[in-house]
Amino acid sequence: MTTTDARPVATLGGAGQVLAEDEVRAFVRDALAGAGLDGRSVCVIVPDATRSCPLPLLLDAVHQALTGKVSKLTVLVALGTHAEMSADELTAHLGGDYDVLNHEWWKEDTFVDLGTISAEKVAEISGGLLREDVPVRLNRAVVEHDVALVVGPVFPHEVVGFSGGNKYFFPGVAGQEVIDLSHWLGALITSAGIIGTPGVTPVRALINEAAALIPSEKLALSVVAQSGTNALHAVAFGDTVSSWQAAAAVSAQTHVRYLEKPVRRVVSLMPPRYQDIWTAAKGFYKVEPIVADGGEVILYAPHVTQLAAMHPEIEQIGYHCRDYFLGQWDKFRDLHWGVLAHSTHLRGAGTWDATNGEHCRLTVTLATGIPEHVVRAANLNYLDPADFDLAQYEADPDTLVLPNAGEILHRLTSR
Repeated sequence: MTTTDARPVATLGGAGQVLAEDEVRAFVRDALAGAGLDGRSVCVIVPDATRSCPLPLLLDAVHQALTGKVSKLTVLVALGTHAEMSADELTAHLGGDYDVLNHEWWKEDTFVDLGTISAEKVAEISGGLLREDVPVRLNRAVVEHDVALVVGPVFPHEVVGFSGGNKYFFPGVAGQEVIDLSHWLGALITSAGIIGTPGVTPVRALINEAAALIPSEKLALSVVAQSGTNALHAVAFGDTVSSWQAAAAVSAQTHVRYLEKPVRRVVSLMPPRYQDIWTAAKGFYKVEPIVADGGEVILYAPHVTQLAAMHPEIEQIGYHCRDYFLGQWDKFRDLHWGVLAHSTHLRGAGTWDATNGEHCRLTVTLATGIPEHVVRAANLNYLDPADFDLAQYEADPDTLVLPNAGEILHRLTSR
């Protein structure tokens, strides 16, 4: 099944450029003016606060371009399975008061059924890694509007290769079934094996297959943000596949840094946009490829006090490599596969067998506000943030310290 929304892509900027605000506003105005939206209802799907993105600028530009022309304009926050944003948080995040909805993924009446992707199709897409029917459910606000307009950034991503595009639907505003299946497929491939992979990965192909069932026209303002700032390198407008492709090409040049040799330790300094380890684990995903065997990744986030605010079961499961779960699949298969996937993504590569147990390639250390007994029970190493000496790590030639970690992928030139 393929999308029918294909249209020419308009682009602004590129790698190494920083766009002025008036350039961005003019681009958005002109792009939307030519999109044939007059008289139609538009649902604008945006990220939550866990991504760098100048949403106030973008939404204001969209609002100015469409107000008085469209019949209805609704903003929908793609939480995935993240925590709900409060009214005050939404106002600050979006930069104003809009007709806005949280994706209330915890409520069954949030969703409509779009159909099913067959087990045979899943097997074809996954190269035989999975063979399961998957019901496709989506936030009803998307299908109750004529047009779904995705507005959000593209970054290297541990599950799909590069984020953005149709990923704002699945998992952004999707039912649990597609979330679990897509994330577990990514876990089977492994984070290190898929993160920053250009083009249509198996997980991206699965997401696109689900998105083809959406009856609304699907458009996107896909942006490439300067990590940790409100600046943009590039903007692409078109359908959710081609605009994503254009932005991902720029992200691959902008958000990937290469090292010539592995390091023994990485210290990821996690910014406050990550409020639990469920999201702050990106400080591990983005550096796993550059750490030598037997090395360590320290996530320094003293503001974080929970492993997973919305998924407390991770405290019972703990963090383990993929083979730990596959080798004991009967024990774990009935749990949410998305939670299992998160577990493997943070623990990284490793082996497990019934005789020798689990052996992971790297040590993962949390220097957070999470109690020591919780961290150790979850199969992670603990460092009291009060004992964390940043100057010592910065002076260590075997340690790479990364401010504002979590968005820039690090790779070795040989990979």
